[in-house]
Amino acid sequence: MYTSQTKSIVQHFLQWLNQRNLAELTNLFSENLDWYIPGNIEKAHWLGKKNSREDVKKFYELLWKNTEPVSAQIDKIFVDANDAVITGEFSTKMLQTNKVVDSLFCIQITVENDLIVKYRLLEDSYAVSISLTSTDE
Repeated sequence: MYTSQTKSIVQHFLQWLNQRNLAELTNLFSENLDWYIPGNIEKAHWLGKKNSREDVKKFYELLWKNTEPVSAQIDKIFVDANDAVITGEFSTKMLQTNKVVDSLFCIQITVENDLIVKYRLLEDSYAVSISLTSTDE
């Protein structure tokens, strides 16, 4: 039962993310959620823990203001009941330094009542941090 609902939420998540449709994307998240993207939050202010739909909205606004997608590829999507894992790779240009980051990624999503309640993104956070460091530092 949950598997098809979870798969649908994941497909919408990827669609709205690709289209940068902030309203539809943030509506997929619960008002109270467990969100974490580890990394250097002093360099990449959008990283870290988030707890609300409004935090998710601010995350994407900040991310999209500071980065430009170069490419992205989904390798696999695994769904088991209300849990999903998305794996792939991306390249993103950091607008502050014009450096491009290449990284593998793994996203873990948990869905309850047709909303995302848990979100984890693992990426090469070291590469992200380095890409935000100017050559003068």
